[in-house]
Amino acid sequence: MEATIEKITSDSYFRQTVVPYIETATWKNLIQTMKRCKTVYDFQRMVTSPILLKLFDVTQTKINSSNWQYTKGDKSHLYISNHRDIILDAAILNILMLLNKRETVEIAIGDNLLIIPWVADIVRLNKSFIVKRNLPIKQLLENINHLSDYISHTSIERNQSIWIAQREGRAKDANDRTQISVLKMLALYDKHNPLKALMNLNIVPISISYEYDPCDYLKAKESQMKRDNAEHKKTFFDDVESMKTGIMGYKGRIHLQFGRPINSQLQQLDMDMDKATVLSSTASIIDREIHLNYLFFIHNYIAYDLMTDTHTFAHKYNMVDRNNFEKYITKQVDKIEVDNKDEAFLRTKIIQMYGNTVKNYLQALEM
Repeated sequence: MEATIEKITSDSYFRQTVVPYIETATWKNLIQTMKRCKTVYDFQRMVTSPILLKLFDVTQTKINSSNWQYTKGDKSHLYISNHRDIILDAAILNILMLLNKRETVEIAIGDNLLIIPWVADIVRLNKSFIVKRNLPIKQLLENINHLSDYISHTSIERNQSIWIAQREGRAKDANDRTQISVLKMLALYDKHNPLKALMNLNIVPISISYEYDPCDYLKAKESQMKRDNAEHKKTFFDDVESMKTGIMGYKGRIHLQFGRPINSQLQQLDMDMDKATVLSSTASIIDREIHLNYLFFIHNYIAYDLMTDTHTFAHKYNMVDRNNFEKYITKQVDKIEVDNKDEAFLRTKIIQMYGNTVKNYLQALEM
């Protein structure tokens, strides 16, 4: 650990990134604090959490949470959440764990986060393990099996809670759906009994709601680029821009809400179900729990009405609110630089990012 901290503190890019935001804390004090850290817990408590909380102050970000009763018990939990921000979703969970005097969770992160050396070192010091992507098929299968074994061992044998996103990559339109492939990977460690395998992981869904997604215009841009070119792939610079924008952009209020542990619902499934049905049923249970636990802000209701061309939630806002949201959309679309810019499409995509959560919530109520 000491060698890793020495490597981070010697990285000029780390210094250039952090110094502008630590305000009264000097670079020397930060280095001294980092070098006093002897454990991962020390690093999270003394370095990561204070820096992120300071950044939230600078960006006027307010964090709240609810339903902590669903995190109690002697067994670890596998937290599965919707995915909005490359870095912050899991980081916010661990900050809240520290503030609520709970043990922090291990975090599953994509290897795209390893593109910046000091970021890679820091995420490892924050109890993260790597999910490798874009591997040749043989290596991919080996990695998936290893990942399933690691998660099951960590959760069941070590009794260490874990966070994982419900899908690979962020939902670009906030239409949050659990990927079957994620659940398939999780159950691989006991491939002959997928229902039992999933129940042993003690899954708790999490809904994370951002008042404003600072990356909304970047996601809209990516959507048009993929629409216009099916072979489009994000670059190193795209990921760096998303990380920086997500951390430093205005988010307003963020709310993290735990859903009910799903084992009671899994117990109601037929033990003789085929594997595909078990996985699809589990995905539906997780999705419904996530959808029912969103927190809505005024513009979510406005976006739903714009998206559906209705006045369903007109009682939730006034014309000033609606005009302000329309201006916000225009401002975000104006930031986008892309060939053959399709403003109507981009506008629709941003509206969907704020309206689909309400749509999914309404559908979940009917289930």
